[in-house]
Amino acid sequence: MQDVEYYKQKVIDGYKIDKIDALNLLKLPLNDLTNSANDIRQHFCGNNFDACTIINVKNGKCSEDCKFCAQSVYNNTDISSFPLLTKQQLKSKTLDIYKTGFKRISFVSSGRKINDDELKSIGETIKELKDEHKDIKICVSLGLLSKKQIELLEVSGIDRLHNNLETSEEYFKQICTTHTYEDKLNCLNLVNNDNLKICSGGIFGVGESFEDRINLALKLRELNVKSIPINILNPIKGTPLEDFTILSNEELCKIVAIFRFINPSSYIRLAGGRLLLEDYGRKAFKSGANAAIMGDMLTTKGVQYNQDIKMIKELGYQISYDIN
Repeated sequence: MQDVEYYKQKVIDGYKIDKIDALNLLKLPLNDLTNSANDIRQHFCGNNFDACTIINVKNGKCSEDCKFCAQSVYNNTDISSFPLLTKQQLKSKTLDIYKTGFKRISFVSSGRKINDDELKSIGETIKELKDEHKDIKICVSLGLLSKKQIELLEVSGIDRLHNNLETSEEYFKQICTTHTYEDKLNCLNLVNNDNLKICSGGIFGVGESFEDRINLALKLRELNVKSIPINILNPIKGTPLEDFTILSNEELCKIVAIFRFINPSSYIRLAGGRLLLEDYGRKAFKSGANAAIMGDMLTTKGVQYNQDIKMIKELGYQISYDIN
């Protein structure tokens, strides 16, 4: 079997890692794997770091049965729910973040998808924000949108559309049964132009195999996804996964490294669950990850801005908001 240096150089030269290659990489020493993944990140992305934060625009009462989610009506959690924020509330929250110097903000809603009235309100808010602040970047995660809804959001000026595939197609039905993997793919495939980018990744530590993880990474490459969130399961009381073991830092670094080998030029984003790591992701940021969601998540705490900014600078990264 070839060593890590062999695979690293092949990727740098333009080779696309396949499933057999990825499985072989798993057998190699972890430190060699993560160091080489970091070299690949440096070659393709330099020290650019893509940072974003999220605003929970609508919480709870979700009709979908995702086994990991506190917002599902199928799960007995103690979260409070609220309807879609008003235009004034959403704009105010966004500007509060923007005024701190943070320029990439994502609006995230619970539910299978938002309705047309909700979309109209969000779209008008985005257009106002983009008209008033040319450098602000707005992303949305609003469920299984239709082509018409996506087109309306494009007109409003959104920069990215987020919809996580979550896991492999083979394992997906083990974590959700109220919609399908194909439903998600159909939504992502509606984004087919250079003006709007896809953000899509997964959640790890939900019982999936490493082969499932590799299959997801390969599918994201097929879709040409350049922003790939890596979520760690935060086992929430009242969900079917409440007793699952939290993913280890070493396992996360291995996931990040394999994703980097398969998606060498993408921005691999540490997302939900990062606060569970004793180092808040520092090792993973040296294993090929070069993006993060900063601040709180939807229903759980996240790493706060000042801690993250300090760590990112110490690691030699520079936050850029001009990344597509």
